[in-house]
Amino acid sequence: MADGELQQQPLVRQTAPADNASFLREQAELIAQAAERIQPHIRRTPALSTDLDQFLRLKPECFQVTGSFKVRGAFNAVMKLHAERPETKGVIAVSSGNHAQALALAARAVGLRAVILIPEDANPAKVAATRALGAEVIQHGITFANREEKLREAIGQRSLTLIHPFDDWNIVHGQATAARELLEDEPELQVLAVPTGGGGLLSGSALSAKIHNRDLKVIGVEPESADDAARSFRTGSIQSLREAPTTLADGVRTTAIGSCTYEVAIRRRLVDDIVTVSENEIIEATRAAWLKLKLALEPTGALPLAAYLAEKLPGANRRLGLLLSGGNFEPATIAKLLATS
Repeated sequence: MADGELQQQPLVRQTAPADNASFLREQAELIAQAAERIQPHIRRTPALSTDLDQFLRLKPECFQVTGSFKVRGAFNAVMKLHAERPETKGVIAVSSGNHAQALALAARAVGLRAVILIPEDANPAKVAATRALGAEVIQHGITFANREEKLREAIGQRSLTLIHPFDDWNIVHGQATAARELLEDEPELQVLAVPTGGGGLLSGSALSAKIHNRDLKVIGVEPESADDAARSFRTGSIQSLREAPTTLADGVRTTAIGSCTYEVAIRRRLVDDIVTVSENEIIEATRAAWLKLKLALEPTGALPLAAYLAEKLPGANRRLGLLLSGGNFEPATIAKLLATS
């Protein structure tokens, strides 16, 4: 079956815009609480200028603890869970690697057990890092296609609490702190571009952006071969890939957006657009990050840069922010990309 073939889920439909003003006020308070909760455990990554464009600002989460933005959501969810339910024995999740590392670190910080199901063909460097942080990693027989089924089985066998990688409001509020920081540092931004898989980072970024300025444009970026979010955005109902897509951007190989993303991006229309980039554009952006910007990004983290370089983001001479989500790359892959540049 070809990558990109989608199955529509007809039970979820777009509705009229809700009361976004009161919703955003509520979300602002929850995001502020998340920022305070996780502050001792994360890094405030910088807003970088670049010679590419005087109006461009980069938020490099490759500098973040565990090498990606995921640690923000994981710490918020785990610390809130531990405070509200101290009897919790441990946490469990599925992940391609970045959420795995983040959850392993957050669980270790509060003394909880962490069990992560990671597909057999996932990035080996991410798997090794997850184990090094003390998590139990289950890979045997795990694929992108069956991992949710295997997760349900594992939850049934163990007394552990699920921390979903993106479809969890506590995760979303933690991820929102990255854009919140960027907008504190660069309050005049007019466009914000964000990598998009399941949509936790996109949802959180959209919330922070619209809380800051309702006119600020929020653009999601995903691979052409994994365009379920773009199609969902355009149809107004969740579209699901029939199988995990093949893409160099392994951090966004999800098959559908979550309900939180549906609420923020589609029902409440707080995301302005979702654009796609080709594999060649992802490769060129990853090379540019390493060779021109001197940023050690993984291909997923380079998605907004790919959209910028391919001129797929709105408006010339607009103050543009790129949220570069992480740098947990597979060394052999990056070496091959750089060797052929």
